[in-house]
Amino acid sequence: MQKQLIKHPYIAIEPGISKGSPIIAGTRVRVLDIIIEYEYLGFSPDEIINAHPHLNLPQVHDALSFYYEHREELDQEIRQRKEKMKELCKKLTS
Repeated sequence: MQKQLIKHPYIAIEPGISKGSPIIAGTRVRVLDIIIEYEYLGFSPDEIINAHPHLNLPQVHDALSFYYEHREELDQEIRQRKEKMKELCKKLTS
């Protein structure tokens, strides 16, 4: 019997959590949250764990790996969220 490999054992996609955005399984931490901290804020994986003490290093590395494998679609989600934030800010300042 051949052992089945699980590509991203720490990542889950659940429609009822974060509108189906990929999360670290068993948490509400989105892969996007980890990516924003890593790519945009320059946090190291250790700094991310310090900011989210309920996470561990394998979870953070799996989130990064998942991102790099799905970069185009996740970057699109980031862009869409930025646009929504801009629209919201315009409405609040008007």
